Amino acid sequence: MSRVPYQKPLNNGLEKNNRTANSPKERWNVEKDPIAINWALANSPKASKALLQLGDFIRFRSNLDPRLREMAILQVAYQSRSSYEWSHHIRISKDFGVTDADIKSLIAESTGTNSSLRTSEKALLLAARECVDTQGISEETFKVLSAYLNAELLIDLVLTITTYCAIAKLIYSLDINVEPNYQQYLELFPLPK
Repeated sequence: MSRVPYQKPLNNGLEKNNRTANSPKERWNVEKDPIAINWALANSPKASKALLQLGDFIRFRSNLDPRLREMAILQVAYQSRSSYEWSHHIRISKDFGVTDADIKSLIAESTGTNSSLRTSEKALLLAARECVDTQGISEETFKVLSAYLNAELLIDLVLTITTYCAIAKLIYSLDINVEPNYQQYLELFPLPK
């Protein structure tokens, strides 16, 4: 159970899940999708708003390729063993072009098994693993990424990875529960123990 109470405001759209929306932006509008992290963060409206604004930039205004962004977030979730972040972003990533084969490749790369991903994608996943496991992205990995991404996209990638490292720790620290709707993703792609 969450370490803080879930605040479920009435009459603001949070109680209605927006699974029938046409676009990813509409579907994942946090004011319409009743997810536990938003209800926990509602205990501090200013903090919640600030995090949602950063999330909005990462998801909808960054010029980083959305598929690559989701692969980076998934890698952070997998490496962090964040079942909440992992399950949610498996679902979200489907709207941005991530396939089951991509997720299986991510898992293979995480366990030291080679995959069919491109060198740039492997470097992106390695960067995310390094941020979870060490102080940050190594010089060697950054150099590989720099061959594929300009300075703006490098900043957006690093911001995405480090933000989701922090979110994984936030979720763990608040003991946010995976909602029943998302359990299926943990069954489809289980996290290692």
